[in-house]
Amino acid sequence: MKLFIHYCLQGFSNCYILGSEKTSDALIVDPGIMDEKILGFIEKNDYTVRGILITHDHESHVRGLKTLKRIYDAEVFAGDPTVCEQRATIIHDGDKLEIGSFRVDVFSVPGHSSDSVAYRVERLLFTGDALSAGLVGSTVSSYGRSILADSIAKKIFTLPGETVVLPGHGPPTTVEAEKRFNVGLDACRQASVQRAAASKEIW
Repeated sequence: MKLFIHYCLQGFSNCYILGSEKTSDALIVDPGIMDEKILGFIEKNDYTVRGILITHDHESHVRGLKTLKRIYDAEVFAGDPTVCEQRATIIHDGDKLEIGSFRVDVFSVPGHSSDSVAYRVERLLFTGDALSAGLVGSTVSSYGRSILADSIAKKIFTLPGETVVLPGHGPPTTVEAEKRFNVGLDACRQASVQRAAASKEIW
């Protein structure tokens, strides 16, 4: 499997292309832009784009979707039914997708946004803005931070430590590295503790 990482200057986000070495199938994750470099990688390798995976519907991660869809008739997968006015197949936590020759596991990780999802393809995990190297996604409330912390702990940190985390922004990392060193989780954990204490007080 080939992995192409494209850094989008607009939004400073990462776009990923996965290409199968056994077939001509390819997947695109978070097309923050669609330019000649991405097109060139796809065409040079004679790939057929089978699917477009959206981790969440924020502009810096989907800006290139309309252009991409004009070129390739690929199915869009997302937590919302439409993204950039494009129809999407709604995915849910625990889904196991078969897209061309790829097997994709879906994890719902709300908090940064209500539709945030992570996708695992073999040992690669695409986390969008939910989790990045040393950081977690921004949230609008302590409740959102708590929900995000719970999702990361239960759905991402239970994966093998060598799983490669490919975030929406910043460099790659691993599950094990983030379990050990992610300082951004501290505030999330505190919010989770506070939410649990508040719940006890109510009942």
